[in-house]
Amino acid sequence: MIEVVCNDRLGKKVRVKCNQEDTIGDLKKLIAAQTGTRWEKIVLKKWYTIFKDHVSLGDCILEHRALFDWLQV
Repeated sequence: MIEVVCNDRLGKKVRVKCNQEDTIGDLKKLIAAQTGTRWEKIVLKKWYTIFKDHVSLGDCILEHRALFDWLQV
């Protein structure tokens, strides 16, 4: 299990627990369920890297706790 902390830089911070086999698209759906936004509108970033929906979390996260920034487009 990975704990992912997502921050929208406007005051909302969401903690989501998911598996390493889950994709970024699955993570977006979990974030959308907690925040009430549509998952298609969420863009996950880490520094200047924008993550695509088909990439698994195990491929892009090396530790068991990760921090992402998310934007609502």
